[in-house]
Amino acid sequence: MTPLVSIIMGSTSDWSVMEKAAKQLNEFKIPFEVNALSAHRTPELVEEFASGAQKRGIKVIIAGAGGAAHLPGVIAAFTTLPVIGVPCRSAISIDGWDSVLSILQMPPGIPVATVGLDASQNAAILATQILSIGNSSIAEKFSQFKTNLKKKIKEANDEFSKISFEFKTN
Repeated sequence: MTPLVSIIMGSTSDWSVMEKAAKQLNEFKIPFEVNALSAHRTPELVEEFASGAQKRGIKVIIAGAGGAAHLPGVIAAFTTLPVIGVPCRSAISIDGWDSVLSILQMPPGIPVATVGLDASQNAAILATQILSIGNSSIAEKFSQFKTNLKKKIKEANDEFSKISFEFKTN
């Protein structure tokens, strides 16, 4: 099975965040790979990975990093594939804001789609949306996912309608 999505993290300590992306892709039955690569400690390996990802069949890269969080941008510099950045809180981060800004504020020509802090599940959902453009099977699964989200909200409102308070109007 050839992976379509690559989940990359700057450190194994980011796995607790990035695992949510893996679980979401697994639910969609989208083949993926997981690797740790550091933009600062292993820059040559990052370049090799990013430069060769498309040839290996990768369609989207999800890159999570904490602290200075340069990994998503460095990967984007070496590939034409879409890169989704996941800012991660870390022991060295400033409550995650340094990670958010490092990924969000990319220079013109090197875009990185950025999701919320520790929001790797949304990164996997965005990767699925991107993949669904050219894959009817993935598009069908994604459409069902969106339908299920709507159903959950309707069911929640049905439950709320059963709650009674003297001044509750619905």
